[in-house]
Amino acid sequence: MNKIFIGTIKDRDQVDSVFLVKDKIMAMAKNGKPYMTLRLMDKSGEIEGRVWDNVDTLSAVFDKDDFIAIRSKATVYLGKMQLIIAELKRVPEEQVCLADFLPESARAIAEMEQELAALVGSIGDGNLRGLMQSFVDDEGFMALYRVAPAAKGMHHVYLGGLLEHSLAVARLVDAIVPLYSGINRDLLVAGALLHDVGKVREMTYLRSFDYTDEGKLLGHITIGVEMLHERIAAIPGFPVELAMLLKHMLLSHHGQYEFGSPKRPKTMEATILNYLDDLDSKINGINTHIGKEIDGQSRWTSYHRLYDRYFYKENGLGETGHEECASEPAPSAPAVPAAAEPPARGKPAEAKKGFHNNPFESLQGKNLDLF
Repeated sequence: MNKIFIGTIKDRDQVDSVFLVKDKIMAMAKNGKPYMTLRLMDKSGEIEGRVWDNVDTLSAVFDKDDFIAIRSKATVYLGKMQLIIAELKRVPEEQVCLADFLPESARAIAEMEQELAALVGSIGDGNLRGLMQSFVDDEGFMALYRVAPAAKGMHHVYLGGLLEHSLAVARLVDAIVPLYSGINRDLLVAGALLHDVGKVREMTYLRSFDYTDEGKLLGHITIGVEMLHERIAAIPGFPVELAMLLKHMLLSHHGQYEFGSPKRPKTMEATILNYLDDLDSKINGINTHIGKEIDGQSRWTSYHRLYDRYFYKENGLGETGHEECASEPAPSAPAVPAAAEPPARGKPAEAKKGFHNNPFESLQGKNLDLF
């Protein structure tokens, strides 16, 4: 059976292929007849599958995270493609090519690692550079950090997504710092690269992307601060205040209590990190949504449940504008020169109660597990 990728499926296609089962839900129709809804995936995307006949028998054949071979027909329902499955069988893992089933970053991992090394080398503060180097030199950590997704369902949902997102936030830091005085660029770069570091243990990504027990019970912010504390404790003489400032950035990068932040940003660097993290997450999430659209005639996307809106696809670049934005790998950042010592700045003022940090209606509060 030849592999048919989800991204190539068109309305009324006969689809006989192997997919990874991301989710499996049993339900009952209004007439009392059972049916099964599947979330199927490969590296090109996800698609819903429906089983209407022989549901109990077919359900016993496989479980979530199994590979199944299906015989089905594609149909568009309420603007979304789905597969009506007539037959299915479980396929042993050794009979599939795993690389076909998990999406991965459009950027080469080796290229991103080179950019990471350049950024770490550009940090002028010896304590922060040594801290970052301790992460980069840890082969066990890097084996996870280089391939982990950044989230389960909202943004950078692919292998290498965490590294891609972290580097993008760091590049935004270097775009912002020259515009304002008194910003600690080294602290911000370290915060950008480490703000989601706990996701290497929060998520599992050997098959479909999901959360570990530790991730569900603690979350990536708590895990990340623990990881950071362990690293700092192993560095003799690491400044106590610098450690506190960096930990605060991790603790506050979601911005508001209702969005899962144990603390709100109370330094300039923490505030900037919160905005830049949210900005890169949204740009990737919107581009991914636009890139998945199957209706090439409409100027509007389908409804996005988490963003709670439709998006207008035209932006003046022509028909390929969004596709290029969504699919082209990001350009490599040049080696960043070490920043000069930032000018002195007074103690940051306490954030005002009720200060809204997100003019773009931040979505973290809708589903914290997605961030």
